[in-house]
Amino acid sequence: MAIIKTERHGAIAVLILDRPETMNALGALGDGDAIAAACAEINADPAVRCAILTGSGKCFSAGGDVKAMREGTGNFSGGAVQIREGYRSNIHRAARAFFGLDMPLIAAVNGPAIGLGCDVACMADVRLASDKAKFGVTFLKLGLVPGDGGTWLLPRTIGMSRAAELFFTGDTIDAETACEWGLVSRVVPHETLMDEALALAGKIAAMPPHALRMTKSMLRQGQTITYDTALELAAVMQSVSHLTKDHKEGVAALLEKRSPNFSGS
Repeated sequence: MAIIKTERHGAIAVLILDRPETMNALGALGDGDAIAAACAEINADPAVRCAILTGSGKCFSAGGDVKAMREGTGNFSGGAVQIREGYRSNIHRAARAFFGLDMPLIAAVNGPAIGLGCDVACMADVRLASDKAKFGVTFLKLGLVPGDGGTWLLPRTIGMSRAAELFFTGDTIDAETACEWGLVSRVVPHETLMDEALALAGKIAAMPPHALRMTKSMLRQGQTITYDTALELAAVMQSVSHLTKDHKEGVAALLEKRSPNFSGS
């Protein structure tokens, strides 16, 4: 069964991890290709202004397939060289695809987000959590190291001390704690999670799409570049923005005291 399906709600693309019988476990052979193809399709569509990622069933994602690990099958078959290549060409291909989405990505965390599932949630720009969600990076409990970029993602999301506590203990935290720690923006009733995510995505999608994608790029690059480089990057991207019709529309709407209608031109 394919790991991912896509739905469209106007300018919003909804990506759904769709393997509920295994709690949306990732890493089966072909998962990387399927996720990369889905992400490439919406990246190439200028009509998509925001994306939402969620899970089907009761779970966001329980991470890797533990049964396949035990049996040494699929992504976990062969010797060290083969397993390493499986991570790089399959699991990491999926991670790069989620992280590489050009438009803002909202994770609507509808249930447990564990291990790789927590890492995937951290690849989003904004996270909303159902009150039934929980989070954990439990790799050490399986005798593994964090294998999916989580040691880069999680400290940038909640700080080094709290990230280290979660990695070193293998503990899970509930949605309210995740909100207190800054892992999610807010916690909402489970029944209204997608409504809340779609409402937020709608507000984002109303923004000028080129400036929106550039702003996401600047936020990402701002994590690793110097302040002087950030200013140079802003000067270049701002000069492009000033020449768009959307900039003229935004200025006109402000002066005319009306809502802008951004066309993406």
